[in-house]
Amino acid sequence: MAVSFHWVRVQMFGYATENIELLEETMCGLVNPDDISEDISEGEHGNETLIIQARLTKQGQYTSLFRKLPDEVLEYIVEDIENRVDDDCILYLRLDKQKAVQGIYEVAHHGDVIAITGKVQAHPAKPEVARKAVLDFIENLRKPRPERSW
Repeated sequence: MAVSFHWVRVQMFGYATENIELLEETMCGLVNPDDISEDISEGEHGNETLIIQARLTKQGQYTSLFRKLPDEVLEYIVEDIENRVDDDCILYLRLDKQKAVQGIYEVAHHGDVIAITGKVQAHPAKPEVARKAVLDFIENLRKPRPERSW
């Protein structure tokens, strides 16, 4: 499988009213715990928001992340590829954070999300080339893995 991203960031915000441990477990369900970092941001009213994120830079990490997404999410990316990859070759995807806490990965169209953003490798760096790279990446994810005979 060809390398398809320069980097991918997975990010969510944890608010004071939420169970932070549950959010951390949710992030660990998507990415390796060693790849996760946390920062605290202060809002305009003094309330703290926890930023939970992972920055992925290796092909195995991208593949592992996207393999965890159900076919419905991958199909959404394919069908909406024109809107998912911008002119700077950035892929955007938002998963419903509250559903993800329950182990269900669904595309979200609101603000309470797990944001997945990735800089697509495209040569030349044009949106149409990047979109094709993402479609190829997803197509390769869907192929059955060959059985190993050791």
